[in-house]
Amino acid sequence: MILFVFEGANREPTLFKTLEFLYFSNKKETRICSYNNNIYNLYKQMTQSDFPEDIITILKKKLVKDKDNPLNEIECRSDFSEIYLFFDYDSHNNTNQELSDKQIKEMLQFFNDESSDYGKLFINYPMVESISYAKKELPDNDYFYYTTPISLGKKFKEKLNNESFYKNLDFITFRINKKTLLLNVPNDEKCINIVKKNWNYLLDMNVKKANYLCTNEISFPKTNESVSQQKIFENQLLKYVQPRSEISILNSFPLFIYEYMYK
Repeated sequence: MILFVFEGANREPTLFKTLEFLYFSNKKETRICSYNNNIYNLYKQMTQSDFPEDIITILKKKLVKDKDNPLNEIECRSDFSEIYLFFDYDSHNNTNQELSDKQIKEMLQFFNDESSDYGKLFINYPMVESISYAKKELPDNDYFYYTTPISLGKKFKEKLNNESFYKNLDFITFRINKKTLLLNVPNDEKCINIVKKNWNYLLDMNVKKANYLCTNEISFPKTNESVSQQKIFENQLLKYVQPRSEISILNSFPLFIYEYMYK
């Protein structure tokens, strides 16, 4: 069984459930859990003692009052073979940019193995909404060069609404029941194929952009390690954050698909 831990309870589950249908329908059983807070908070909770608790213990404590908590029937970390976490860069949550980046570096070392007690972290730059940032109908061949000021913070959503060709997630998602998390897939092969085609575009754009960020080459990476979460973050710092106070817009969901399919 695989656990997916998301920062939010709205967009991320909808995105994932669609991806699961399109790419992983014959894979292992999955559970999803929304933390409803940022990665800085989760990291603080997990490392406040000399002996960090495993992520399942932390999540069960956090969601103890939630009767629909998907971890209620889970006894321990060993119930899951893999754990993946998807959170936003969210540097605007910390008034000290240097401290935020120091913590992100630490977290990528801490959450660096899906089979460990802590899981593997994937980061959205600047946030999960980046998945629909394209200034023209897909494929957007200029996507490799799109950046956003760090100072924009949550106002990135306004930038997205003003500049993106897509104003919602309908072009890459099917409807989902927010309570049961059941996906309502249309009985229309054409519609399904359009959504799958758009995800294939996003996979191509984001993986190549990650490789461009890390190697200056607009192509698929030679190895998964070439676009590891650590290398992506290091190059974000080196090429955008430190010299320009910007972030290269990049989404982790397509990168996860790529890594999972080709690992």
